[in-house]
Amino acid sequence: MKAVFMGTPDFAVNTLEALIRAGHEVTAVVTKADRPVGRRMELRPSPVKICAEEHGIPVLQPEKIRGNGEFLEALRTAAPDVIVVAAYGKIIPREILTLPRYGCLNVHASLLPKYRGAAPIQWAVINGDDVSGVTIMQMNEGLDTGDMIARVEIPLAPDETGGTLFDKLASAGAELLVETLKKVEAGDITPVPQPAESPTPYARMIKKEDGRIHWTDSAEQIEHLVRGMNPWPSAFSMLSGKNIRIWKSKTAPSAAKADPGTVLEADGDGIVVQTGSGALCIQELQMEGRKRMKTEDFLRGHKIAPGDRFD
Repeated sequence: MKAVFMGTPDFAVNTLEALIRAGHEVTAVVTKADRPVGRRMELRPSPVKICAEEHGIPVLQPEKIRGNGEFLEALRTAAPDVIVVAAYGKIIPREILTLPRYGCLNVHASLLPKYRGAAPIQWAVINGDDVSGVTIMQMNEGLDTGDMIARVEIPLAPDETGGTLFDKLASAGAELLVETLKKVEAGDITPVPQPAESPTPYARMIKKEDGRIHWTDSAEQIEHLVRGMNPWPSAFSMLSGKNIRIWKSKTAPSAAKADPGTVLEADGDGIVVQTGSGALCIQELQMEGRKRMKTEDFLRGHKIAPGDRFD
């Protein structure tokens, strides 16, 4: 069938490529405008734009889509049977939702209604979930509130990070979308309405500050945070006035009476830090301006001793 694809980040590229491989005619791709990045503030296209251009697909980059007559006419010209949306980053207005024969289908990286919002993948790891997944929904004017038409569950590994789960769900979502389109075209779907209330808070966008470690939290909570913030923006803390990124850790028992944030041990097995409940053993870390390394290698060039304190 003819499809218009709307998406922006890496997560959406898998779905776009799956659409193309499956033989659907992608008549246009809609993505966010190029953004300035780096010290030189050079304009950088989105991963979806790069993919679209590699396949010779026309790209539309409207600054706004609501009340934009020129953009709406461009969509009509593209004449899609369906609009597929994956991490586009903007609310889709009614005049676009109702334009294609099969409406707009969204590939959402959670088991809706859980984790509606912008960052469901990282919050699932941070909150210590055992399972995540992808839901395909028929979009409405709400925020991730449309009827569910397909879903797939993905168990989380004990060492799951935000990055590894991202890859798993991007792949699973692409496969699920292609299978769902077959059923949509055949009229073989049964939409399931979502409950009005989500069982979890809105999965808001992650900010750098969310990676700050609060040592009064339990070791388990901090270990989840470390994994959820890997690879971006990373969990971090301050030690002797230096910003320390923590990339890998594990929980450890502790009967110490030390204040949270206090270093209990520092050797080749790791840097063990007291938390609000139990201890955290840091296994990989990175001092600002330096490369990421295992704790054993880090301690060869940096002195950290029991009694030192992470802020």
